[in-house]
This record gives sequence, C-alpha cells and structure tokens, in this order.
Amino acid sequence: MNARPPIPIIPIADFRVTALTPDDPTTPARDRLGRAMHDLRISVTDRCNFRCTYCMPKDVFDRDHAFLPRSQLLDFEEITRIARIFVAQGVRKIRITGGEPLLRKQLERLVEQLARLDVEITLTTNGALLAQKARLLADAGLNRVTVSLDALDDAVFRRMNDVDFPVDRVLAGIDAAAAAGLGPVKVNCVVKRGTNDGEILPLAQHFRGSPHILRFIEFMDVGSHNGWKLDEVLPSRELINRITEAFPLEALDANYQGEVAERWRYVDGQGEIGVISSVSHAFCRDCTRMRISPEGRLFTCLFADHGHDLRGVLRAGCDDAALSSVIRTVWRNRDDRYSELRGQANPRAKVEMSYIGG
Repeated sequence: MNARPPIPIIPIADFRVTALTPDDPTTPARDRLGRAMHDLRISVTDRCNFRCTYCMPKDVFDRDHAFLPRSQLLDFEEITRIARIFVAQGVRKIRITGGEPLLRKQLERLVEQLARLDVEITLTTNGALLAQKARLLADAGLNRVTVSLDALDDAVFRRMNDVDFPVDRVLAGIDAAAAAGLGPVKVNCVVKRGTNDGEILPLAQHFRGSPHILRFIEFMDVGSHNGWKLDEVLPSRELINRITEAFPLEALDANYQGEVAERWRYVDGQGEIGVISSVSHAFCRDCTRMRISPEGRLFTCLFADHGHDLRGVLRAGCDDAALSSVIRTVWRNRDDRYSELRGQANPRAKVEMSYIGG
C-alpha cells in the first residue's frame, strides 16, 4: 500500500528560532503574531470506523492508504508527559481526537492520567461507540464530549458516513454522554451545500430546548483528498439567516479569546448554537492551538504541510526542561494563518484531518 501524501518531518535539531525577541521561559510563549498557547489537540489514532467524504473518503482510504502501525504510536505515558509540559506553558484545554479516538484501546486510562493535570479534558468522537464508553470516560475524569452529527435524516446520515451507520445510535451516544455528566455536549455538523444543508433546520429544531450546543462548521479544504470546492461551502452568515427566519437568534460574546465558534442564542431562551467559519470569516489571528499526531509529530496548524518530530526528541532521553524548550521553540517560530491566505498559496500536500484531528 502507498502511504499518505508525503508530509515533511522537520527534525527538532534542525529547527532554529528566528524570533527577534528574547525568550523568558518563566512567561507564556507567544508566536510571531503574538498568540499564546491555550489549546492542545492530541490525536491518539489515525483510524476511524466512518468514511465521511469530507474527511476519509472511501475511494482513497480503503484503496491505497497505509495506516500507522501500533508500534509507532505514542504510548499513554509519553502523551501524559508531553501534556504536562504544555500545561506548564499555559495550555488550559486538552482535546483528545483522532481519527476516531474511541478506537484506541483502554482510552480511559489515558483520560485518567490527563485528568490529574490542572486542565480541562475534552474529547471529540463520531459517537458510534459512545453509548458503551461514556460512563467509563466520565469516571476516568473526562469533562466534556463533542459529537459529530451531520444529519438527523437517517438516509442522509448513512450516505455521509458512507458505512451505513444509523443515526439513532449516535443520538443514543449523545444521551449516554449527557447522562454520564459529560455535558454540555457539543454537537458538530459539517455543512456541505447540496448535500446536507437541508438538515440545518431539523437539527436546530431537534436540539432547541436541550442543554446541548449545536455547532455548524463550514466545509473546509483540510487535507488533499476531500474534493473540496468553494461552491459547496455554505457561509455561516447565510446559515444564521436561515435559522433566524424560523427561530430568531441574537449574538453572544466569546467565552475566551481564541474560541473558534461564533456564539448565538435563541431569543426565546431555548438554547445556544455556534458557527465555525474558517472559510468565510477566518479566525487565524486568534488561533491558540497546537496539535500532536498519533506518532508524536507537532503541528502548528490544521492546514499544515509539515510536522516537527517530537517523538524522536522524547525517545532520545531528553529531560523535561529540554522538551519544554523544544515546544517553546516551535511555538515561538509559528506564523501560520492559512485560512486568511486561502487561494494565495501554491497547492501543496496538507496533513489529513483524520490523522491530526479537526
């Protein structure tokens, strides 16, 4: 089988800080655009049991894609050590992602280790295994879950996940998560014009009056294989107008600087929704996220075309101070703002969302 499109690895030893300001290791690191770290996303597997066309299209990932062997994955102790250093540098939220993270065996062990840190621990899942896992995850210390749900109509949902998985089982997972105390559950819907934009109002109506927070995400050009076309993007402003015609909305302030979802609430008090507008209204200037791949590459952007080999440094026997210095070096040299520059850059191989997490 062929591997994924080549994503260059930068050995940390070859990576040099070129920021002009001196670094004080006792203060939070800031990148070239003045952004401080707040969020860490840890992908624990590049495998998934869905084949959503905007993420893992079947014609690519079931034909010639080589998934990572288990021996290459970071183990839970390595992940926890890295996470502890990120928390010491200012990270306040860790999100466990994939692939589908619930495919990683005994994931609750990792959650239990991460929950000992002074940080919020969340997880994003397609919900297929959530009904079985919710209580274990909650007992291990998980704070919240985000569940992907691209349609309420069963036929539309099965077409989008492309493995004939029924929507009722995802809804059961959401109920189980709420019952286990993993709320408020955030429900993410990727909207493709002409595919599932007819599901916007049914989803809004279904979750109105519930404690769950529904969020709509513009179809993004993540990776190199999802067939992204600009005319399939439904701008968030148009989506908000559609919902407002049925259920009037009013804008809310962000919970914190760098929050990616623009928040809205129903005027009649029946809950909150969000929109994530990476295409029509880029939010790069406030991005506070760092990402770690399943085998320990450090990525500074969802749309990155290269990663930094953190696993190599980790397994070479470096101490925590050296590892912390490496992370600060990568962050201080960061200047990513792909969504602001979309269309200006030359085409290139980008990391796949199923590998690094959304």
